Amino acid sequence: MTALDDLRRRLADVPDPQLTHRTSVERGIAESAQYLGSDAAQRSLDADAYWPKWDSPWWHMLLLHEMGEARRIPERAVTRMVAALDAFPVKIFPVAPGELPAGVDPNRDVLCHCALGCIAQVLAACGRDVDRELPWIRPWFVRYQMADGGLNCDDTAYRCSDECPSSMVATIAPFEAMLLGRRAGWTAEHAAFVERAAGFLIERQLMHGSQTRHNAAERTREHAWREPCFPRFYFYDVIRGLAALVRWSEITDRPIPLRALAGVVDHLLAGFPDGTIRHQRLAGDGIGTWARSPSDDWVRHEATSRFRLLDLVSAVGQPCPYATRQWSAARHGVVRLIDRGLIVAD
Repeated sequence: MTALDDLRRRLADVPDPQLTHRTSVERGIAESAQYLGSDAAQRSLDADAYWPKWDSPWWHMLLLHEMGEARRIPERAVTRMVAALDAFPVKIFPVAPGELPAGVDPNRDVLCHCALGCIAQVLAACGRDVDRELPWIRPWFVRYQMADGGLNCDDTAYRCSDECPSSMVATIAPFEAMLLGRRAGWTAEHAAFVERAAGFLIERQLMHGSQTRHNAAERTREHAWREPCFPRFYFYDVIRGLAALVRWSEITDRPIPLRALAGVVDHLLAGFPDGTIRHQRLAGDGIGTWARSPSDDWVRHEATSRFRLLDLVSAVGQPCPYATRQWSAARHGVVRLIDRGLIVAD
């Protein structure tokens, strides 16, 4: 039996659990949908499209999307989010000295790659034509792709001349976003971005941090990527990476080297033999935020705020219907790719 035959057998033997919402989660979904349709959500979006974490329209929308519930997001919130994004005073990621205009707040007036990649997927899932309504997003990803196919939301990374300190977290959401839509509609630049981003994930074998000096901190975080989390928001775990790479191969008919996914698949098969993914970490734990003070100034806070639905679906140790569903789809995708000869043994 070859290594590919063995992998196919092990993947096919895993059951497909059918996990559903608890009643409390359904109530949480309804509460988030109600909030997103409220005047309070409109005021929050008028003040800032993104901040504060985690209890603002941005995060409610991302969570509903990750749960497969984008249809529950009110059109009122979607329309205001599109307007808020298009109102950003800076539609570039300032890298070079002088690119940030005077008077612009670098913390609140500048978007980053992972944020754009996430919200573009939400808007597309809500039925919006992102390329038409926000035509500057796709060229943004192409413009800021680094030499190894990744991106980095740290502007100083782009000023490194002797190494390429790209970031897994900054790359995954733009890659997912660029896989949306019909391949026939991709420009040459779009297709090249997707090919190079896939190459980045392959080179990293879906689980390794940057080997550069500038982004050495990423190596200290790579162990956490093996621990599934939900929601991901802009964070990374190996199920998310595997799902994206499998989707890329199925869309483009491009092969994946076995070495690129074998370690991740072995880890997931060993850790979750019954096919049910359980949360092993809170991805956003310990992340600070910008929020408005009583005097209406925006100040930095170490503590973030949360909301009911987020607490209900993120508890460590509980089974996750959404990550389980993604893992099941990725497993079946790998089996299809093996059968088509698109998983290539070294």
